[in-house]
Amino acid sequence: MTKKRKAILIGVNLKNQEDNFEYLMNELEGLALACNIEVVGEIIQNLNYINNPHYLGTGKISQLGELIDYKDANLVIANDELSPSQIRVLEDRLDVRVVDRTMLILDIFAQRARTREAKLQVEVARLQYMLPRLVGQRKYDRQGGGAGLINRGAGETSLELSRRRIEDKIVGLEKELEVLASQRKIQRNRRKKSGIPVVSLVGYTNAGKSTLLNAMVEMYNSSLDKQVFEKDMLFATLETSVRKINLPDNKLFLLTDTVGFVNRLPHHLVKAFRSTLEEVAEADLIIHVVDYSDPKYQKSVDITNKTLEEIGVENTPIIYAFNKGDLTDTIIPHLGEDRVYLSAKKRTGINELIQLISEYIFKDYTQCEMLISYGQEQLVSYFHENANVLATSYEEEGTKLNLECKESDYEKYQPYVISNKIFT
Repeated sequence: MTKKRKAILIGVNLKNQEDNFEYLMNELEGLALACNIEVVGEIIQNLNYINNPHYLGTGKISQLGELIDYKDANLVIANDELSPSQIRVLEDRLDVRVVDRTMLILDIFAQRARTREAKLQVEVARLQYMLPRLVGQRKYDRQGGGAGLINRGAGETSLELSRRRIEDKIVGLEKELEVLASQRKIQRNRRKKSGIPVVSLVGYTNAGKSTLLNAMVEMYNSSLDKQVFEKDMLFATLETSVRKINLPDNKLFLLTDTVGFVNRLPHHLVKAFRSTLEEVAEADLIIHVVDYSDPKYQKSVDITNKTLEEIGVENTPIIYAFNKGDLTDTIIPHLGEDRVYLSAKKRTGINELIQLISEYIFKDYTQCEMLISYGQEQLVSYFHENANVLATSYEEEGTKLNLECKESDYEKYQPYVISNKIFT
């Protein structure tokens, strides 16, 4: 029977640190829980700089050793990314396995990955992280293939993997990812040619992106099998999901949901998931989902915005969906100029969000009146399927439509336009 993993969290609070240390430590605990690790204690140290040889001071390490014995812990998780020598020294002194924030996030991603692309992306990031750490992987380095850095399955140990073999494996995996990335690019180009707007959900992990996607699918798409997995945990989903949202006025858009962000998201993961995150960079509109019930939600907003900058999002319009408003004192739904306060779980404020989305992505729609001669019923059917037909009348010369259509259709069928103003 596998022994339950019980961890002590450790962190160094630097006096010149820009990040909120308490926020980071709380987040580290959440990451541990997401990895099914029980947190049984915490050791922090206030320093001007991190101790290079062993991360913590010798006195704190002794105190940590006593806490490990008292709590019967078998794992230590550091809030920062540790060097191979720091891990080696701590493991020698403490006689338990030591992992850092990056290793923990990589392990979560390894557990959550379901599609071939996600598994490849996580494996590339894991190997790139492992490469400079070949030296010093000692007695706690269990067998591990692609199952993560804490939960390891059958396979070679990192000591048995030479640097050359790892580099060759990374090259092979990246080539396979390039093929998948090119396929994804082809799909994006097809969507662009279709003229259907693309709206992308982004946000801090566990802000409720998947719940919001499911709420919109439930209300505007009859296929409930199109819903995605949702759960109250960090990084519940990694795969990019694309769903078609059909509005009552015959307008439609594609809604995409991809991996959530987190503080200090390992750069190896950002790099490995770049092709996936390009879905966000090429969207027509971004919905930034925020957990409004979190008292420190502004911190997660800043982190997400910083990550968006890193992946090349510059001029794409952004609207904010302040989610979980039912857990606050805010009256929901509440609509602002570029934001809406809602509850995806309670399905409150979804219509208001759709209203805001429509104002941004359907600006190129034109109201007009067309007269289509009899015998061209296929064109009448086209507009009933692809435009918002407000009124239909049958005249001596043909079928008259009062409608709202795409600017491109307005230009294409200009000969049929008899007025660009709706008569009521």
